[in-house]
Amino acid sequence: MADLKITLAKSTIGAKPNHKKIVQALGLKKTQSSVIQKDNAAIRGMIAKVSHLVKVEEI
Repeated sequence: MADLKITLAKSTIGAKPNHKKIVQALGLKKTQSSVIQKDNAAIRGMIAKVSHLVKVEEI
């Protein structure tokens, strides 16, 4: 399994409360912050829910 670099591209201001919680659970805090997560089904599902807010790169 590879790793994913997830970057918060847009602010969560005005986003649905569930989307804010998902972004927080991914480990993202500020706009343009990045985290590296393992590539698994749970993380992919979270990314799918907030795909309009994040950018994803495979490492």
